[in-house]
Amino acid sequence: MPQPTRSDVHVNRPLTVMSIAYIQRRDDFIASKVFPVIPCQKQSDRYFKYLKDYWMRTGSQKRAPGSESAGGGFGLDNTPNYFADVWSFHYDVADQIRANADQPLNLDRDATMFVTQNQMLRREVVWATKYMTTGIWTGGTGGTDVTPSPQWDTSTGTPITDIDTQKRNVKSGTAFLPDTFVAADDVFFAIKNQASVLDRIKYTQRGVVTEELLAALLQLRQFLVSQAVINSAAEGAAFSGGFLVSNQALLVYSNPQPGIMQPSGGYTFAWTGMYGSGAGGEGRIKSYRVETRESDRIEGDQAWDQKLVGSDLGAFFNNCLSSP
Repeated sequence: MPQPTRSDVHVNRPLTVMSIAYIQRRDDFIASKVFPVIPCQKQSDRYFKYLKDYWMRTGSQKRAPGSESAGGGFGLDNTPNYFADVWSFHYDVADQIRANADQPLNLDRDATMFVTQNQMLRREVVWATKYMTTGIWTGGTGGTDVTPSPQWDTSTGTPITDIDTQKRNVKSGTAFLPDTFVAADDVFFAIKNQASVLDRIKYTQRGVVTEELLAALLQLRQFLVSQAVINSAAEGAAFSGGFLVSNQALLVYSNPQPGIMQPSGGYTFAWTGMYGSGAGGEGRIKSYRVETRESDRIEGDQAWDQKLVGSDLGAFFNNCLSSP
């Protein structure tokens, strides 16, 4: 064997130009995109809800000379409320670990990204639990969830017609036309590869089915795809990843300009009065010394309440596919 050997002339060290981390893209998280964020100075409060029954009937009558006009009133519900729970997570950067770390590791940077990713994923999990589930949306046919027939991954599926039908159902029950469609990742791929959809867009300039193109095709303000992935296994166990949402979709009216007397299927009430919180409900990241642990703590806090405020403004599609 020639001397010196390869192991004699080179000692393996970490590369400083690359490393590997499974960090989900911000665009994969849509919890902050589906419904508007309402900045709130207080952690909890009430809000008024005008009862729609009074606003969709007319009591106007012909008025005879010298007589009083017909009159009426409208109902208010002052019981709805929100409470912005505080969600927190931290990572401690120990002095000894930082001092011994090789390049390209930057534990303060890595800790900030780790905490941020954890907070974003928690918000997405709560969003999916609150909105992308059966039995809560009442704007669909018969006031219940809708199962497409034929289903959208079959050759005879009619997603465009099915969605249009539910748009009219929501409109007839609320006077508001849905403007947002949220699809699970598998539902999105089924729709964009469906023959009837491809036939509609084959003469477009791009000829590629994107979320923007589907929004235009369906005459919606936005078409969003839930692509967040979560590992459901306990720490230390084998990785068990999967999409947060599967085989489901939501058609809903999401008010792009929330304000006084403005309805929406949902709102996110963000406690911006919490010191350091942003106006968009993104929370805060702070760093402080924990001397008893000889560490710097990187900590994230978010305070919000995702509320279903108009169940009749949404139609929920369940079991959209025959083979999810």
